[in-house]
Amino acid sequence: MNYRKGYLVLSLTAAAVLYSCGSGNGQENAQPIPALPTDFIQVKSGNEDVSTGYPGSMEGQDNVEIKAQVTGYLEAVYIKEGQYVSKGQTLFRINPSVYNEQVNTNAAALKSALAAQETARLEVEKLKPLVEGKVVSDMQLKTAQASYNAASAQVAQAQSSLGSSKISANFTYIKAPVSGYIGRIPNRVGNLISPSDASPLTNLSNINTVNVYFSMNEADFIAHSRAAASGQNNDNVELILADGSMYSYKGRLENASGNFDRTTGSIQMKAVFQNPDKLLRSGGTARVLIHNALDGVIRLPKTSVKDIQDKFFVYKLEGKDKVKMAQIKVSGSTSQDYFVKEGVHAGDKIAVNRIDALTDGTPVAAKVIPSK
Repeated sequence: MNYRKGYLVLSLTAAAVLYSCGSGNGQENAQPIPALPTDFIQVKSGNEDVSTGYPGSMEGQDNVEIKAQVTGYLEAVYIKEGQYVSKGQTLFRINPSVYNEQVNTNAAALKSALAAQETARLEVEKLKPLVEGKVVSDMQLKTAQASYNAASAQVAQAQSSLGSSKISANFTYIKAPVSGYIGRIPNRVGNLISPSDASPLTNLSNINTVNVYFSMNEADFIAHSRAAASGQNNDNVELILADGSMYSYKGRLENASGNFDRTTGSIQMKAVFQNPDKLLRSGGTARVLIHNALDGVIRLPKTSVKDIQDKFFVYKLEGKDKVKMAQIKVSGSTSQDYFVKEGVHAGDKIAVNRIDALTDGTPVAAKVIPSK
């Protein structure tokens, strides 16, 4: 028994000594987290020209569906797809034979009505002296006058029918209501054409001036309205084309709707551009750039901003050797910079590199570099 007790005491003593030695080595091996070398810029506020981009779709100044106004067989097509036409130029011809015959019929009816009117007039003229000489009764003259009035009404009706038939005959020649470019022509010579056709004969687009329609959210609309009320010029709108190039001419901004869409919370706007080179075409897409002059705005390089679930964050230098993550709100951007309206103040030092390696509270070896 004494042998077992002595062995137990010896084992516990050895374990205590080993634990003590192991604990001491852990404390000696623990190393502090090294400071991460990081560059910072000290931000300042200033006046900036902030541009905001909106995707838009183009429409010509006039976009017209060309449809037939009478029924008949398409007899001639005078234009080609994509051709530029002038206002009043003949585009299509529907076989006019039926309508020309209606004109001839109504013209004959008018001649007959005119003859009947002349006969009635002569009867009135004949009876007038006879009534004055009391050879015939006044009632006969009144009857003759009534017949003349009826004949005159027949003339007016015949004239109206002739005019209507001439209009229908003229409608067989389909002319351009505006100048512009011809779209697709789905029908060919020999097709039966009717005003009730679902598809138009073609579309005609006047693109001397082009409207680029886009949606603006409520916050941007309020900011734009305030800027316009303060006297900022609306004729400083730019357009980025589909190939990334900047359009040569500047446009002006106009409202395209007076109300916000309840489902999207946005309002329709349009940017109006002159198009002397006919480079812009209906149906095309582009990006509208609206410029706003902002006072006291802070510019930050995009390399210093972390985007997390559509929210923007930066790392501020706290004291001399630690960083703190801060959320910011952006009021606009360029290809390289963000314009910050909340979350950063003039004088703050913002990390511009190692953004992915930093976390809130990370120790850093800060180096302040000049801002560009």
